[in-house]
Amino acid sequence: MSDAEPILSIRNVSKSFGAVQALNAVSFDVHPGEVVALAGDNGAGKSTIIKAISGVFRHDAGEILLGGKAIDFATPQEARENGIETIYQDLALADNLSIGENIFLGREPKRMLFGVLPILDRAKMAGAAKETMARLDFHVTRLDAPVAAFSGGQRQAIAIGRAIYWNARLVIMDEPTAALGVPEQRRVLALVKSLRAQGKGIIFISHNLRDIFEVADEIVVFRHGENSGKRKPSETSHDEIVKLMVGA
Repeated sequence: MSDAEPILSIRNVSKSFGAVQALNAVSFDVHPGEVVALAGDNGAGKSTIIKAISGVFRHDAGEILLGGKAIDFATPQEARENGIETIYQDLALADNLSIGENIFLGREPKRMLFGVLPILDRAKMAGAAKETMARLDFHVTRLDAPVAAFSGGQRQAIAIGRAIYWNARLVIMDEPTAALGVPEQRRVLALVKSLRAQGKGIIFISHNLRDIFEVADEIVVFRHGENSGKRKPSETSHDEIVKLMVGA
């Protein structure tokens, strides 16, 4: 896995907000078909680094490389156009719209009516929903139903489907199992594994160490805005990760 060129390289990235040093010389890589889990307490820097990667704000020092090229996106839209999709805990889905409409949210396809009038291409959106959900082995009877009608795990699948449809190279998942029951958590972890099998790079943030140990190829631990350790799940324990998180 690590023989391949990394999709993403974080090199000594720092970021401060006034007097608060949110990140201090953080480094890690994400390779194709690899799940890198970020572990750490609240305020450890996990959210700050994903926001720097995904164009929410710019870092102060260090380098972020995507496919070997330095990036410094000014907006999340720019990050998406370059193959980085971020799935936040609140999912950013429009409850009143269908799966297809959510996949294209802000990027709606148009077709010409009578050759002159541009209207939404609903057939294309429905087709994309069907194809994407099939790739995730996700079966719902009503693709045209508003996403408000779906459960938490199904909504995660829709957000992941959007990332797949737009052919993201890197998928960032922020607490994807947090508000879900156990069966739905399992379903989401299966979706993470299917993304990995499709060769995507995945950054997985979770407070749930059990989920981290189940899906991660590497665990990068953050403490006070710094790397406090990197471990392969097979070579560490829950206890050791907790000690790295709290500095014991």
